[in-house]
Amino acid sequence: MRPTVLTGAEAVLVDGSTVTRGPIVVDGAVIASGPAPSDAEVVDTSGCVITPGLVNAHHHLLQSAFRSRPYGRFRPMRDWLAGMARRYTEAAVDPELTATAAGVGVAESLLCGVTTVADHHLTWPRDQDPVAMAGATIGAARRVGARLVFVRGTARDDPESAAQSVVDIHDAHLHGATDGVSVDGMTQLAVGPSGVHADGPETFAALSDVAARLGLRRRTQANEQIDVDVAAERYGRRPLELLDDWGWLAADVTVAHLCEITDDELDLVARSGAHATHAPGCDVPMGWGVARVAALGRAGVRIGLGTSGGGSNDAGHLLADARLAMQVSGLIGDPVSARDCLAMATEGSAAGLARPELGHLRLGAAADLCVWDCSDVVDAGVPDPLDGLLWAGPGRRPRDVMVGGRWVVRDGVLVTADSRALANDLTTMLEHRLSS
Repeated sequence: MRPTVLTGAEAVLVDGSTVTRGPIVVDGAVIASGPAPSDAEVVDTSGCVITPGLVNAHHHLLQSAFRSRPYGRFRPMRDWLAGMARRYTEAAVDPELTATAAGVGVAESLLCGVTTVADHHLTWPRDQDPVAMAGATIGAARRVGARLVFVRGTARDDPESAAQSVVDIHDAHLHGATDGVSVDGMTQLAVGPSGVHADGPETFAALSDVAARLGLRRRTQANEQIDVDVAAERYGRRPLELLDDWGWLAADVTVAHLCEITDDELDLVARSGAHATHAPGCDVPMGWGVARVAALGRAGVRIGLGTSGGGSNDAGHLLADARLAMQVSGLIGDPVSARDCLAMATEGSAAGLARPELGHLRLGAAADLCVWDCSDVVDAGVPDPLDGLLWAGPGRRPRDVMVGGRWVVRDGVLVTADSRALANDLTTMLEHRLSS
């Protein structure tokens, strides 16, 4: 990889508290100190803002094949889950479909400035090999060029079989990994029950044990509509109380959603050291409410941002969801700023993955970055370009994206794969499978 120096930016978001005007020097796969090597590629970023690559802390890449469907719109979650399950069966989910959907989801992510995707994979047909299923997503992410955190999720799976599959996936796809992260930093493995609505204490215990043996992060979901209902029906408790009892509120755990969290639950999460992931692009249309992001932050909880999957949020556009997070915070009278939301979408998400090299542009950080053109009419008159990155230009996409020192998007075009071919492959596959 040729050294690169980016010059002339209007603003460079180094991290949540540091903004400069550059230049940014990339040497190898990391952010380096100047001066730039004499053979460096010089990239003019005049009129642009540079940010760290965005980190999507909660996605379901398989759902990229099942978005914009009537059964996914404004339905109670029990009905939504049933509709999704039927579609998975009709489409005969297998490694081929999984890889094709993941390729689309990862390509979309890069084109939207997301350089790391945490994929909480929950669909494991009994006639398919879990190692092949996981490898399909891992291979797709590597081919397209994004970092992937593959979360071996569960939803009513056999606990011991699920735990053994984690070991098998680790052995097959993460040779030489440390704490579940591959040597090149492009692939990470984690474990994650869907939630107390789908899995009991035996599953949570089995995945905790294997995570401890392999040094993996743990991830789950709580306070979704069905999560609250089932916890009350089955256990007479609230989901977060159960997670605490089952050892799943701890510093190595990240919990997504956290809608309608009470004061006592907020204090419980804060005392535990657990991380949180806000997913307003899923929570709002599903009618689950707005997570109390500002209150969680004041209590000391590290918060990341996720899109969730295409079945509930039809896009993997994390910057758009950062904008939504900022806007809907006004509905609960406790607003979060544009800078706060950018911090969630970068270093906040990376912290929940225990990836200190991601989500910022300090010296030695992984060279994952986005160049956002802020020189056109949508940004005219905006006094603070970083504020304007969210407030102005809804749906904006980056001009250029780099992952590990390698350009993956240039002038808004994916350069690691043909994005239109990826789209056509998935559309054609779905037409064939669902029509038959």
